[in-house]
Amino acid sequence: MLKLLFMLIMLIPMSFMSSMYWLVQLYLFMISFIFMMMIVNSYLFMNISYFMGMDLLSYGLILLSLWICTLMLTASESINRLNYSSNFFLLNLLFLLLMLYLTFSSMNLFYFYLFFEGSLIPTLFLIIGWGYQPERLQAGVYLLFYTLLASLPMLIGIFYLYNSENSLLFNLLLNDYNNLFLYLSLLLAFLVKMPMFLVHLWLPKAHVEAPISGSMILAGIMLKLGGYGMLRIYNLIMMIGMKFNIFWLILSLLGGFLVSLLCLRQIDLKSLIAYSSVSHMSLVIAGIMTMNYWGFSGSYSLMIAHGLCSSGLFCLANMSYERTGSRSMFINKGLMNFMPSMCLWWFLLCSSNMAAPPSLNLLGEISLLNSIISWSWFTMILLSLLSFFSAAYSLYLYSYSQHGDLYSGLYSSCNGVLREYILLMLHWLPLNLLIVKSELCMLWL
Repeated sequence: MLKLLFMLIMLIPMSFMSSMYWLVQLYLFMISFIFMMMIVNSYLFMNISYFMGMDLLSYGLILLSLWICTLMLTASESINRLNYSSNFFLLNLLFLLLMLYLTFSSMNLFYFYLFFEGSLIPTLFLIIGWGYQPERLQAGVYLLFYTLLASLPMLIGIFYLYNSENSLLFNLLLNDYNNLFLYLSLLLAFLVKMPMFLVHLWLPKAHVEAPISGSMILAGIMLKLGGYGMLRIYNLIMMIGMKFNIFWLILSLLGGFLVSLLCLRQIDLKSLIAYSSVSHMSLVIAGIMTMNYWGFSGSYSLMIAHGLCSSGLFCLANMSYERTGSRSMFINKGLMNFMPSMCLWWFLLCSSNMAAPPSLNLLGEISLLNSIISWSWFTMILLSLLSFFSAAYSLYLYSYSQHGDLYSGLYSSCNGVLREYILLMLHWLPLNLLIVKSELCMLWL
């Protein structure tokens, strides 16, 4: 654990040197594979220090962070080619990766809060520094204020916990609090970060304005921070959760259904994929709120799967944007005519997005359906609508962008390059191979 932390810190001076872009990328790949080798030990709890440690729950998310950050560098090749402050971009990315690594390996609730909020700063820099529209400032403000306003009560809740427990270590917080303020203050920060329906407005805005790297990290990792936080603190609020979880569960399922209807009316590629993230995350929230084994395991599986799947879809949308200069679906239509080999990747990732076998999404969604229906039979109506419409908007995204006539304004085109195919393969392959090693996602409890 500690050796990986030092490897990441030693990368920071490299970001100040010239022409180090691809070396840093290869170095991150190497770190990812070294981290994969450590899987043998990770069934046990591993400590770095008194306040840092790792179990199987954080292992998967740290590995996902390393993997997505490596692929971010592969996708942001234009930043290096056109030299859009590529050194600062590398520094920003490494700082973000370090923050995520420390967030997922914090054993102390206050440290977790500190790094949880700290990961917001590099994300903000990514959106404001490398976004490509003037509205990115407004998107940055949305992101900052939604997250910070929800997080301040959480800080007070953490101090209340410290006052009553005299410790903030996760493994020492064993009491079950029947306190409504603590329940709301701890939960609200994570629900905004997920994001839950009604507090999701910052997500489509941030995604649309962010560069490809910002979109990948937002969809791949940032949304998972909320779910991870909820899985870590559920034993503190189990008792009161039995009374009030019905409210969040119904709200998230209803919200997921409404958002999936909204997806069918989107004409912006990035916006559609961003709203589909809200729809998937609402299912994760509902699974965690059932507070049973299937719910926790399924929500974790779906978080990992969604991180890879939506990140890959954002890459595809960006590849079309780089060629057509637009994100509109009226212009990005009939892409099969001039990028036939990309069509396969569109199909594979859209099918994974609708939870078709053999993707990990299927495992996650089946577990979540089990847990939510066992909680109450009445949720079947909302769940069936949610599942149907999530398949509908995935098909809509695929068929509308690939089939039909080519937009007449396109006068020249270039098919995908090898870097892009490798990038998409590295999203799709783990997503479908992980179902073979599904105990990593299902047996962490």
